[in-house]
Amino acid sequence: MEIVALSIPEVKLITPRRFGDHRGFFEETYNADSFAAVGIDTQFVQDNHSLSGAMNTIRGLHYQAPPRAQTKLVRCGRGRLFDVAVDIRKGSPTFGQWVGEELSFENGRMLLVPAGFAHGFVTLEPSTEIVYKCSDTYAPETEGAVLWDDPDIGIDWPSSNSAPQLSDKDKVAPRLCDIETPFVFEAAQ
Repeated sequence: MEIVALSIPEVKLITPRRFGDHRGFFEETYNADSFAAVGIDTQFVQDNHSLSGAMNTIRGLHYQAPPRAQTKLVRCGRGRLFDVAVDIRKGSPTFGQWVGEELSFENGRMLLVPAGFAHGFVTLEPSTEIVYKCSDTYAPETEGAVLWDDPDIGIDWPSSNSAPQLSDKDKVAPRLCDIETPFVFEAAQ
């Protein structure tokens, strides 16, 4: 398993090894012992699976506040998507910055999005599936969102000829400057 820290080092790009033959392939996408051996000691308690029928569907930027904050391990089960993590931790040297990676069925990559980051994605193909693990269960009373196209963040979403497909909630999410973020940066010791 290859694990690469991105420009915001707490966010990791993970590429599992695939073992293929004439029948297809096998890959281990999560193993608690393997992750712990490289310093990722998150216990996941919920798996989610989402299908977006239309290309250029944007979901996010979402987070759950403490004490129910979630770390997510995200992968693409079918199709292609551009996955984004935005640092929303007060006092972080990378506050308001984002990283994004293309995840696809073909490349098998995964993104580890730690608690303290808003998460979102855009589908790059029709009928794209996203599958992800969460470190806490869904707690709607703690959920929050940041506007997907907040100009202060400036995410470089892949362009499309069609208008993005958004939920009503995501269309009216506040800008980062208009929320009181519940997360505080703690330097590694």
